[in-house]
Amino acid sequence: MKNFLLRFNWILLLCAMALIGFGIVFIGSAGSTRTVAALQNAWRAHALTAAFGLGLMFLLATVDYRKLLDWAAIPGHLLSLILLVIVLVFGAKIYGGRRWLWFFQPSEVAKLAVIVCAAHVFGCFSDRLANFKGFLIGLLIFVPPAVLILAEPDLGTALVLAPTALAMLLAARIWTKGLVTMLILALLAAGMVLGTVQAAERQVDPEAKARILARLPFRPHQISRLRTFVNPDSDPYGSGWNLRQAMISIGSGSLWGKGVGHGEQKFLGYLPPSVSMNDFIFSVLAEEAGFVGSFSVLLLFLGVFASSAFTAIRCTDDRGRLLVIGVTALLFSHMYINVAMSIGLMPITGLPLPFISAGKTFLVTTLAALGLVQSVAVHGREIDIQDQ
Repeated sequence: MKNFLLRFNWILLLCAMALIGFGIVFIGSAGSTRTVAALQNAWRAHALTAAFGLGLMFLLATVDYRKLLDWAAIPGHLLSLILLVIVLVFGAKIYGGRRWLWFFQPSEVAKLAVIVCAAHVFGCFSDRLANFKGFLIGLLIFVPPAVLILAEPDLGTALVLAPTALAMLLAARIWTKGLVTMLILALLAAGMVLGTVQAAERQVDPEAKARILARLPFRPHQISRLRTFVNPDSDPYGSGWNLRQAMISIGSGSLWGKGVGHGEQKFLGYLPPSVSMNDFIFSVLAEEAGFVGSFSVLLLFLGVFASSAFTAIRCTDDRGRLLVIGVTALLFSHMYINVAMSIGLMPITGLPLPFISAGKTFLVTTLAALGLVQSVAVHGREIDIQDQ
């Protein structure tokens, strides 16, 4: 028990709890404008979900992650793939996509399952997989869930697996030169896509614009988001509305903000209620808490990432180190993309802000992931603290 308390990553816990506190406050603020009772009380659901998730985190912290990986890594990955297939067939169709299965989103579970599986496989066989063969095995682990999530369709969730996979493969020293080459090619491809959209936006003739955009292998709503990213004024009252109002919200917060519950963009409905407590909750926070509140949130995220990195550095086991790196990369990607899309630095993808956005499945899986990080902190060091 003494070693558990000494090795437990308290900074990680405190930063996560503080971020959850921000979530409760600003979900409550965003929900205050809603007419549906369940949405007005969404902050309570967030608090109760967080309490359950924190309990799960402590439970996982007491379990040696190596035992968990031994018996659950591969079966858990296979089960997540089965759930992703089931949701495509039987899932509830909401906003044109099948992402919900009863009361949870299998894609959120799949993100954690794929990290656990990759950490187990590459940690156990790192000496034999530091080559192109290891890269192919990595594809077998990461690509199937990404493809199934894309089929829902959920491009944002599928894409967030890419930086997670890259971080884990690089940390495992698997085909490093090839991965760097692929990263460069991916950046060039992204540049070509954005260049194509820019070329289309410069066209005056609607038919010429449509022909250029037809070259892109994306759905119409995804192309609209890319057009909004390249040219926010292309459709200011349509696809560009949310981004414009989010940026106005952030800019109007000034240094100290307007006060919790006093955000005008949210209150007047300019920032749509359908996104104010999830995808664009950072905009609500920035308007009501200002630069000081926004910066405080970013510092708390830095505390989460830095303390997790410290756990990875201290870990003497490859599987534990890779597990922490995967979780950290996933949470960082979520945080960066969510904040960046709110200020126009990335296309809108619909990814939630960890700990703060409303969403039961995402919050529980996020805290479960931190529970695995805590398990590595407690059990991932072979040298006893008393002997140091």
